[in-house]
Amino acid sequence: MEKNVEINDMLLLLDNYSVESRSLHESLKQAGYDCPAAVIEDDGFLPDDCLTAYGFFLGDFKKERGEAARPRYFNEITAPDYWEISGDNKSGKVQDLDRDRGKIFYAEPAHRRLVKAVDWYDERGIVRFSDHYNRYGGLYARTAFDAKGKRVNKSYFSAAGREVIVENYITGDIILNEAEEVKFFRSKTDFVLYFLERAGFQKSRIFFNSLSTPFFVSQRLDPQAKRDVLFWQEPEREDIPGNMQVILNGKASRAARIMVQKRKSYEKLIALGARKDMVHRLGFIYSFERENGHKPEALICTNSDQIEHLERIVKALPEMNFHIAALTEMSSKLTGMGLYVNVNLYPNVKMKVLEELFKKCDYYLDINHQSEIVSAVRRAFLNHQLIFAFQETVHNRDFIAGEHIYSSDHAGQMISDIRNIMADANLLERHLRSQKEAAMAEDVNIYRKMCM
Repeated sequence: MEKNVEINDMLLLLDNYSVESRSLHESLKQAGYDCPAAVIEDDGFLPDDCLTAYGFFLGDFKKERGEAARPRYFNEITAPDYWEISGDNKSGKVQDLDRDRGKIFYAEPAHRRLVKAVDWYDERGIVRFSDHYNRYGGLYARTAFDAKGKRVNKSYFSAAGREVIVENYITGDIILNEAEEVKFFRSKTDFVLYFLERAGFQKSRIFFNSLSTPFFVSQRLDPQAKRDVLFWQEPEREDIPGNMQVILNGKASRAARIMVQKRKSYEKLIALGARKDMVHRLGFIYSFERENGHKPEALICTNSDQIEHLERIVKALPEMNFHIAALTEMSSKLTGMGLYVNVNLYPNVKMKVLEELFKKCDYYLDINHQSEIVSAVRRAFLNHQLIFAFQETVHNRDFIAGEHIYSSDHAGQMISDIRNIMADANLLERHLRSQKEAAMAEDVNIYRKMCM
């Protein structure tokens, strides 16, 4: 492997740490780039190798909280005496007798019930402020709302509980109390520029994935050879965004290349006339857990008993063993499926058992209605499971080949295709390659070449 790029030579500047942001960060690291990530909007649960523009000034929560430095469980939030705190695997709530007083939001994965934020209601049921907790259990921020439920400002607190930053959502300005000095910034861009200076990144090459604040920051840094790169991760749209046109017209001060990380978005941009010498298609480097073992074992993860054509599929494919896992109890409708010899049910599944199922099964059926659990489609993809879905149930198209997504009216075609693939190892491998191509899985060398 080539020598890694020095840490101060490059910075990945992100609006937030979305799934796509994480995939880009991990891809760059796997390609050999010693590239730190700076995240502007901190959700309190960022990994260790991410800096945050706000958190940089708040101090060390882990050190300050000591042995108590862990996420808060839903029933560990502070509430007035005699108010009841309850929760399920989706969210929690706080009640005063029969009146809702607060709603608890969990960090992902939600079934662990770890507190990320708590909305507090007034007497009319309007949200008046939100408490934000981090992965060390510390209250690091509080958002205030007006009488109509509109955001007014957000205060950020140090690990010791001192108010350090106040962001005014009405005027857009930010006040920073740093040591004995008070600094005033007229915009988020100004604040992030100061953060980069204090963190030593003001001369770094910038990789960014947003045409909002990260792009504005790139525009404001000292002009240099046009080496900053936009990684575009948004869905396709009917026009070319104005700020992207600035780059394409050669008027950006530092950015001259755009890496598009969704296939349809790339195709649409080219169809709209984007310059091919500046716009390139580049997916992600994925860390696959294992190879597909060609076994007739299929996994379904569900949050309900609404599983499209389940009984029909089970009966039509007796040679396939189906493993159905849920984080909660199962209804009588679903437990009734246990009468079929090729169906295995896992109500209240333990995470260790679920992990074993992802490794054991070589097919994944994304055919459950309602919400996805445990990022199942992505995990199935990383375990080289061949994924099938219905148009009406699909949860994450990024990891599923288009030919593996069917209308529910064509369940028979899905069944026929699965049967044919099960009988032909070469056909299975061909479909797995199509799946990887649909997800734009990239090679390390491609990443090094494109990001130089």
